[in-house]
Amino acid sequence: MPSSDVQATRLTATGSAGVGPARIRQIQILSTTGSPRLTITDASGGATVLDLDFKASETHSVNIPGDGVRVSDIYVSVFTAITAVTVFYA
Repeated sequence: MPSSDVQATRLTATGSAGVGPARIRQIQILSTTGSPRLTITDASGGATVLDLDFKASETHSVNIPGDGVRVSDIYVSVFTAITAVTVFYA
């Protein structure tokens, strides 16, 4: 399988990354106090593809194994106690 260039997008709230079809390869977040949670769906209203809870007040990096998670659009539906998320995709 030919490889693709990895790109990144940063989100600071719920909503679409606006990148179109993609494979999520890695996620980095900066959490705040409380109960940090990030949920990503396959476009708006689509199936949940990632639903992650984190420790408060830390930086986290989540590597996605294999070819990543395929979505028609990266959509953050839950963004709780997180300052920002950077999504690396191909």
